[in-house]
Parts: sequence; structure tokens; C-alpha cells
Amino acid sequence: MDAFEAVRTLLAVRSYQDKPVPDAVVRRIVEAGRLTGSGMNRQPWYFIVVRDRDMLRRLGALASSGSYVAQAPLAVVVATDKTRFAVSDASRAIQSMLLTAWADGVGSNWVGFGGLEAVKALLDIPAALEVLAILPFGYPARAVGRGKKQRKALREVAHLERYGRPFE
Repeated sequence: MDAFEAVRTLLAVRSYQDKPVPDAVVRRIVEAGRLTGSGMNRQPWYFIVVRDRDMLRRLGALASSGSYVAQAPLAVVVATDKTRFAVSDASRAIQSMLLTAWADGVGSNWVGFGGLEAVKALLDIPAALEVLAILPFGYPARAVGRGKKQRKALREVAHLERYGRPFE
């Protein structure tokens, strides 16, 4: 699928088939994060790939907004340096991973945004880093309505040259 089609159809997936994600697909997902641009090429991110079932259960228990991590066949924990643009740079990398996974038929969702301090100890993440997100990945458990999104109309959010001028 092309990039725009992936953006157009990407939806959050919170339940997964009990089916492993092939190593080659996992590598593509993580490579997509690694290859993402960052401010001044600092690349302030670290990706911890977790496949161990017990560890996934423990991550799910620590993620107040994403207990479904426990049912995913894998997760990528995203940690960042504590630098000025780390959150925005890592957010770009996360979106690259989500879109790459989706293009391969693998669903995901962003779990957490802060409040993941306990994950550091669980995964031996150095204290100098922040845990930004847990990204569970897996094949959707049920058919997902590709492209059926509730979004504001383009005319409500896009302006031409100046705010208030319609972009049509």
C-alpha cells in the first residue's frame, strides 16, 4: 500500500490474533523508526522489542491505558533522551513504525504518554532516559474498517495563505 493509503486507513488496533509477527516484518517496523528524521539528526530514541509472553503481561499490567498490551504478540517500548526535541522526534518515529506495520497488515496503538516509570526498571532502561510509549503490535483480531474515520472536514482545518481563508 502506498504512504497516503496507509495514512488514510490507519486505525487504532487494541485486540490481536494469537499469531506471531514474522521477524522480517518486525525488522521493517523497527527500521522505519530508526530511519525517521530527527532534529539535527540527534536520533534521541531507543526501541526495545519485547516478545516474551510474561514480559508482555507485565507491561500490560503497568500500562493503565493499555492492558491489551498483554495480548499482543509483541511490543516496542520507545524510550528517549531527555533533550529538547526528543518527544517530537520520537513521536515521528512512532508514526513511521505504526504506518509501516499497517502497510504490512499489522495493527497497533500508542499506549501511554508518560506515567511509565515502572517500565524502566522492568526493562533495565537507564534512569537518564524517559519512556514515551509502549506500542503493541499484532494482526487485528477482527476486521478493521479501513478508512472509516470520523474526522473534521478539510475545510474546517485547512486554510489558504492566512487563517480563515478557505482551502478547497
